[in-house]
Amino acid sequence: METEPDRPTRPPRSPQPPGVPRWVAMFYDPASTSWRPGAESPDRTPVLYAIGEMTQVKRARGDEVAVALWGPKDGEWQRYDPSPAVVAPEAAPPPPGDGAARPGHAKLAERMEDRRHQVLMAGLSKAGLYDLAPDDVTAVRTLVDQVDEATLRRVAHWMALAGGPVG
Repeated sequence: METEPDRPTRPPRSPQPPGVPRWVAMFYDPASTSWRPGAESPDRTPVLYAIGEMTQVKRARGDEVAVALWGPKDGEWQRYDPSPAVVAPEAAPPPPGDGAARPGHAKLAERMEDRRHQVLMAGLSKAGLYDLAPDDVTAVRTLVDQVDEATLRRVAHWMALAGGPVG
């Protein structure tokens, strides 16, 4: 039986990235039928954030998304599940209450906190603030802990406008 030519096929398994083990997001490019690094960092959080953002952009364009997350484990490369980063942008934390007793709630809360932290740090970077003093780090932590993601995105937008070109 023949397959339809328009039907998307499953991409081949992602190759291990070259070099020293670090966190790397590999995206499949159907046009070139190859895997390409989309984000890399010694820390996992920025790569997860980049996966979420790039996935959102690709889906908005109507593209299929195939991503592999590679990272270090005991000095060697390890492939990890990227699905926690590939979250719908409208995803919200579970309502307060006895939800802490539910399995997975702690992981979701941690992911949402990481997202809020990344949003705020991105805004600070766009405003030209890269080297934070201890008081600044405390202020960021307080905002992340007490303000919802939509509000932090708005604040980050204001910072990006403030750091942008004048005129």
